[in-house]
Amino acid sequence: MTGLTMDEAGNLYGTTSTGGNDGSDCAGRGGCGGIFRMTRKDGAWIFTPLYDFQGGSDGSGPQANVTIGPDGAVYGTTLYGGGNGCTLGAGCGTIFKLTPTASVCHAALCSWTETVLYRFSQAPEVANGPWGGVTFDAAGNLYGMAFAGGTGNCTGGCGVIYKLTPSGGNWTFSVIYNFTGGSDGAAPLSTLITDRAGNLYGTAGYGGLGAGTVFELIRAGAGWSFNLLYALNGQSDGAIPMAGVVMDSSGNLYGDDTNGGPDDGGVVFELSYSAGSWNFSVIGAPMGGLDAPVSLDSAGNVYGTTYDGGSYQVGLVFELTPSGGSWIENDIYSFNPNSGILPVSNVTLDASGSLYGTTTIGGARGDGVVWQIAR
Repeated sequence: MTGLTMDEAGNLYGTTSTGGNDGSDCAGRGGCGGIFRMTRKDGAWIFTPLYDFQGGSDGSGPQANVTIGPDGAVYGTTLYGGGNGCTLGAGCGTIFKLTPTASVCHAALCSWTETVLYRFSQAPEVANGPWGGVTFDAAGNLYGMAFAGGTGNCTGGCGVIYKLTPSGGNWTFSVIYNFTGGSDGAAPLSTLITDRAGNLYGTAGYGGLGAGTVFELIRAGAGWSFNLLYALNGQSDGAIPMAGVVMDSSGNLYGDDTNGGPDDGGVVFELSYSAGSWNFSVIGAPMGGLDAPVSLDSAGNVYGTTYDGGSYQVGLVFELTPSGGSWIENDIYSFNPNSGILPVSNVTLDASGSLYGTTTIGGARGDGVVWQIAR
């Protein structure tokens, strides 16, 4: 399972990359994956499958969190399916929209309809491989990244940043930036964020100095301008930022990477903006490997998960708290085989400060859990 997304009513949405329908293009992968919702009722949580991918033109194998659109629909990407070609020969991925068929839904008493907004292709110089999710801007446009394709000088392409523009009930796909594989980076695997001015921020897993980059894509008239914020060197600053970044109320960015650092499990970093430049600093290196985006609360504390740390060495949830110019790490929970294993998930916070997330495997059935840490 990937991480969770919370809507304004406090419902949780997530995806599974396998399970559900075992379509033809999902053979050997344990199913094509699906989308689910968790709804609280009378102090308990109700699990409702919303959609099972069929393993064809609708897509399969979602890898990223979903996004709740301004219309209340669920938007996201699948890594596979949608047509022919690419890694499994059954499609290069999709961008989808999931809409309830009734205006009011009560728990399981509602069906959802999937609409494919775009199907990626393996044609020359075309984007493919949407590992990350999608992000809305204030005008209702969607943005995302694909780790392959494009015009960059990499085998199979260096990846792109794309835009989907709604018009008359349809969506128009356009590439707004092609990674070159040079100083700008290559193979973006994360989900973008946007600031109030509509600028985009994200990471590329490779390129730069060889260990990945953090970047900003700035609106420039009718086009976009790329701005490199930091190039990782793969040493004390870590390497391979597979997750994206988050922004605090002051405009500082926080993220993590998966390799390098003191224990070669990655680091949590901050990029602070001052006097026209960005300053990189490592704020933590929690025990175990980092592989998911970090999250922020309203007080500026940073939360995340590691997949092989903790007393059982199967993952933990951590908190980093700023204090006097430094950061203090607090390991909130150490997972065990009963409560789940490998929490490769972001941490989602509700208004009361409770934490939510998922694990990849473990739990009563061995297929992972959705967890809550109450505050």
